[in-house]
Amino acid sequence: MKKTLLSFLLAGCTLFAQTLTLQECIDKTIKNHPDIKTFMLKIEQSKKSYKSANADNLPQINLRGGYNITQTYPITLNNTFKTVDDDGWSLGVNLKQKLWDFSKTKYKTEAFKKDEDISKLSLEETKALLALKVKSLYELMVVQQEAIKVRQKDLEAKQSLYEQAKALVKQGLKTKADASRFLSAVYMAKNNLFIAKSLFEKAKRSLSLYMGEDIQDDITLQSETIKKEFDADKYSQDSILKENYGLKIDKLNIEKNSLLHKSSKAAKYGSIDAIASYDRIGVLQDDYDSKTVGLTLNIPLYNGGKLSAEEQKAHIALQLAKEKEASKKIALKDEINGLILDIRKYDNTIKAKNKELISANETRMVIEGRYKVGLATYTEVLDAVSTVLDAKLGVLEAYYLKSLAIDRLKYLKGKI
Repeated sequence: MKKTLLSFLLAGCTLFAQTLTLQECIDKTIKNHPDIKTFMLKIEQSKKSYKSANADNLPQINLRGGYNITQTYPITLNNTFKTVDDDGWSLGVNLKQKLWDFSKTKYKTEAFKKDEDISKLSLEETKALLALKVKSLYELMVVQQEAIKVRQKDLEAKQSLYEQAKALVKQGLKTKADASRFLSAVYMAKNNLFIAKSLFEKAKRSLSLYMGEDIQDDITLQSETIKKEFDADKYSQDSILKENYGLKIDKLNIEKNSLLHKSSKAAKYGSIDAIASYDRIGVLQDDYDSKTVGLTLNIPLYNGGKLSAEEQKAHIALQLAKEKEASKKIALKDEINGLILDIRKYDNTIKAKNKELISANETRMVIEGRYKVGLATYTEVLDAVSTVLDAKLGVLEAYYLKSLAIDRLKYLKGKI
């Protein structure tokens, strides 16, 4: 009893080890793909940019020093003005604290904060996009794996027909042309089976690259992944537009450019700064201390039109961001409508192909029976077999295309 239980558990572990789930593929891809690491680095980069911009609001302290080999110093001696050339040195520290710059720095730092938020959203969008690609490859593997089974059965059926034809030729009931035609169909079935296996292998290798590890040859896939139910209420146009990562990023870009525009407008007013300094100065064989505490007002009067050009450039960037968002909304609405209509179309195709398959199987059985007694030709038999094959593959294709459309809607809604 213990041995039987142990064998069952070991068999279960082996089966589990050979099962590759869709979620496992998505998790490994998100964990290992370089695009994810790239956007994580961009988030860190954005944080540093925000920190750098925000530093303008903090006190700026500098140590300074200098030595002049020769310098002219004015002096008054016995009511006589004279100049003396001598060396000189100075060593000191100065502090500058920005008190008010009409919110120029404030708007700029807030804009950099938006950059950080954009990078975070871009990371999530990249995860969703990679998940969409993984789903596409995984579901293609499922379809090709099922297609291999269908092609294998088709090959077996045609080999059986070929053997029957050879036996009937020996009995004098059929001609060699019948056997030759079925043999040709066998060769074609073998080629189609090879193509299906090649497509499966191609999808498997592509998925391996995304996951960052090899996929075993004897893996078991979740065949139910291509048979999805669609809830139109969950994927309405309004809900997708509300959750779409691309539109969220565009909105943040508009806010960012608006802040940069305000910052560039404020730059023309200048700034008020508090300053303080302490220096030790050595000139003319004497040393003394110099101290400064006060306020400075800096108002740019003329800079060659630079500030005006920067403001206009920021205004244009803001308008471009708004137009980009409007354009993306139109494109999204068009794509959403198209995907929903496609899903409905594939639902009808699946129903039609399933009914066609039932009818084709019944017809095939009748035709094969008629062929054995000489009431049907080999062409009719092959046509009946091809109709069954086309119906089976048509059902698989419709399920796959419907699944891709649903996956695309999920991606547009920001779902992994």
